[in-house]
This record gives sequence, C-alpha cells and structure tokens, in this order.
Amino acid sequence: MSEKLQRISVIDSHTEGEPTRVVMDGVPDIGGGTMRERLSGFVENADFLRAALLGEPRGFEAMVGALLCDSELEECECGVIFFNNAGLLNHCLHGTIGLVKTLEFIGQITAGEHRIETPVGIVTATLNPEGSVTVANVPSYRYRKSVAVEVSGWGEIMGDIAWGGNWFFLIDGFGPELSYDNISILSDFTLAVMDALSSAGITGENGDRIDHVEVFGPPPDDQSDSRNFVMCPGGQYDRSPCGTGTSAKLACLYDAGKLKPGSIWRQSSILKTVFSGRIEPLEGNRVIPIVTGRAWVNSQSVMIIDQDDPFAFGIAR
Repeated sequence: MSEKLQRISVIDSHTEGEPTRVVMDGVPDIGGGTMRERLSGFVENADFLRAALLGEPRGFEAMVGALLCDSELEECECGVIFFNNAGLLNHCLHGTIGLVKTLEFIGQITAGEHRIETPVGIVTATLNPEGSVTVANVPSYRYRKSVAVEVSGWGEIMGDIAWGGNWFFLIDGFGPELSYDNISILSDFTLAVMDALSSAGITGENGDRIDHVEVFGPPPDDQSDSRNFVMCPGGQYDRSPCGTGTSAKLACLYDAGKLKPGSIWRQSSILKTVFSGRIEPLEGNRVIPIVTGRAWVNSQSVMIIDQDDPFAFGIAR
C-alpha cells in the first residue's frame, strides 16, 4: 500500500439501537495526562476523525465515536474520549456499554467489574455473565426544576435542568406525542427548545451549555415506566434510551422524592428498547446512577483514508 493511504481500525456496535464506533488503532498521538487533559490534543491532532469516520461516505450522522486510550491510572482498564458529528462529548454511557462489549469481543476483558476513565471522571462498568453491562455513572443531580422557556411555535415549555454526565433539559407533559411516527416533529420540537434555551441564556451550572433535550411520555408497554425521545448535539436523536439522559432522569426522580434507593426505573426509548436504572444516594441531592443495558458488536473493519479521495475526510455539511 502507498504511504498516501492511512488505515484506521474500528469496531462497531450498537447499544439498544444506538451505534458506537470504537477507534482502535491508526490515529495520531494526542498526548498524555488525564482524559480531560487529552481533549485539547484530540482537537489539535485527531479532530478529523469526526467527519472522516462518522460522516458520509464511511458512516452516518447518528454514530458516536469512542477513541480507545491507555489510562495512566492504575485502577482503570482503559480511557476513552467520546465524540460525534458536532464535536467532543463530555461523556456517553451507551458508548461505554458498547466499549465494554468491544473489549470483551477482542478478548481484553471478561465478566466482572472494570473501571474506565472518561473526561468527566471514572465510571465502573460491570460486564454481567449473561452479556448485559451495568455502568455506575458519575455523580448526577438536578440543578434546577420547573424552568420556563418560550419556544417558537409551542409557547411556554417547562422542564428540569440536570447533569448525568452531559447537561439535559428534561420535559414531561409538553410537546408532540412520543411515537416512532412522530420522529420528524419530535426532532423539530427538541431542536427548537435547544435554540430557545441558548437564546434565553438558560444554561447548566457554571454557564455550561445544555446540549441535550429529553422529552418524556407514558410507557409504550408494561416493560417500562416511561418512554423518551432524546435530541443530541449535532441534530440527531438517540436511538437508545440514552444513558446519561437516563442518569439525569434518575437524579430528578430522586430529588422529587419519586425514586427510592433500591427501586428500579425502566426507561424505554423511542424504539421501545429499555435501560434499567437505580440510584445510590450521595450527599445532598446527588446520586450515583446505576444503569444497565445491552450492546452487540456488529462490525470490525479497517477504514482507508486515501489522500487523493475528494471525500477522504468526509463530506462537508
């Protein structure tokens, strides 16, 4: 092969319908330090991966990328940096589940507990004997409740602001009906809410941008307690129930006195796939969400970047 061809090894999976592409090998060095410290190295040296691997013609916009890294922390099996079509992600719990199944697939881990370093802290992921994965997430909490925002075409919408590894605006009782047939209008609605939050200067703690909007409705069947639709940064909806979004929901339920330690909450996605979750209380209204879901490895491949290809680094939007 010519030196003008760059080869990048990836393994694909989906977690309850939501895709994860784990980047295994063939990328530039992004430096050392914590995963948080390596984010700048990713932006400087590896940001091309977002368009090259997740966009057309090699991927599609809903994919989440996970760059597998060595961790300098002895207690951690590995580190990971998550990214999507819009940029770097603080965290991704569905992606963590996909990463764990990928590590099992290559023989790096077996059933049991494994600590993984993310940019927002260490999470503990348990690969269960029957194949599911349980993630004890980073501390999560409801920041503000019943926040009003005026949304063009919809009027005043109320929601909670919560942290579950990403910042969420959680809506219950407003917006379109939650059904698969309504994905287009749900997408328009949640993107309008995201724009309204930004225009109104409504943020997470310390002025952090709210980059996920989550709408809740009645469960589609007796297998879950609620159904959700989650809009992610970059304009794509989450096919899974969203792990960090479920974490934010669990924190809100606990803060409202609606979820007790030991109780299980089953969150259904717009595709009717389910995450189950519970909480361990911390000080104040903070909790450790513990979320269980399933993922399946569905592809192992080598991506070719040919410098002569006009779309070597993806099709620009």
